[in-house]
Amino acid sequence: MIHDFVYDIPVKVYFGTEQLKNLGPELRKYGTRVLMTYGGGSIKRIGLYDRVVKEIRDAGLELYELSGIEPNPRVASVREGARLCKEHRIDVLLAVGGGSTIDATKWIAAAACVDHDAWDFFDYKIWAPVEKALPVLDILTLSATGSEMDSGGVISNPDTRDKHGRMHPLLLPKVSFLDPSTTFSVSAYQTACGSADMLSHIIEVYFNMDQDLYMLDCVMEGLMKTIIKYTPVAIREPDNYEARANLMWASSWAINGFVDGGKQQAWSCHPMEHELSAVYDITHGLGLAILTPRWMKYCLDESTVSKYVQFGVNVLGISPEKAPMDIANEAIERFASVLFDSFGLQRTFPEVGIDESHFDSMAEKAVQGGAIDGFRTLKKEDVLNIFQMCMK
Repeated sequence: MIHDFVYDIPVKVYFGTEQLKNLGPELRKYGTRVLMTYGGGSIKRIGLYDRVVKEIRDAGLELYELSGIEPNPRVASVREGARLCKEHRIDVLLAVGGGSTIDATKWIAAAACVDHDAWDFFDYKIWAPVEKALPVLDILTLSATGSEMDSGGVISNPDTRDKHGRMHPLLLPKVSFLDPSTTFSVSAYQTACGSADMLSHIIEVYFNMDQDLYMLDCVMEGLMKTIIKYTPVAIREPDNYEARANLMWASSWAINGFVDGGKQQAWSCHPMEHELSAVYDITHGLGLAILTPRWMKYCLDESTVSKYVQFGVNVLGISPEKAPMDIANEAIERFASVLFDSFGLQRTFPEVGIDESHFDSMAEKAVQGGAIDGFRTLKKEDVLNIFQMCMK
């Protein structure tokens, strides 16, 4: 069936290599006091930091900074950013980095407008409302999460070993600057993890039995083929602009809401992976890469096989003449080969330092005491089974 839906993504995107000249004027629309957020030193090594600072200074704006935002961003960074916003009466935030920086900055924008603790937005017992947020602009440096064009952000709390995501329209970036050349310095490993993340965003939507918008299936198949084609190129040739541009634009469209088309089922692999990276602090895309083929295998049966056939034939080029279950199993194997052979990512939990000691608590948190109502309903024991499959 086709469900009713609303699509509203009012994010202005400047795409290309010469777009930073528009940064100052866009920031000025929202005020004069800017907090720039970023992670480690990569934006300084590639010269992006100096370019950004010059544009801000030339526009006559006051600049404040928050550096050191972590991969799997911590609530401590959100708290510190909110404190700086209040202390310096910040008007607008500028995130320069990948999804972690942008995610944290969105929640800094919300936390700056309240008196309560930032984690209250994510504590399931409190779930504080988002009623106001400072405007956020971003300059993307890693193609992965799609945070540059969506309303969500995922934050970790090491004290409670929780990692929760949440969305709100007020957190949509006002403007995103997407320059593929800023991703030339991204390592092969992070490029591969980013692409695995993108593929998972699409697969979480594509694999469903309750969505009849053929047009959107075709879009998703095109996005997946694009990522599969260009990731190895970007890994071999880091400064290949065509590859980086295709990955960057696919990243945005994988998760900006367009391909959802009213889909109502929950995502499955993401809540499972959030538990992995909350406890073990692994790269999000890597965790998804290890989980997804096992989840596919676990969910395959006669009631779901048609989706695997569609995926195998249209995305991976498997002959439609084969038996449906044979196509499905070959599709899972080929997809695993994409992730582990073509992209070069690790295959199992033990390879990345994950053992079984926390499986029970992670599975309990993943299903939030009930079940994940996804492509196939997953209860705690199902999640435990999938975790076990990832051990070898």
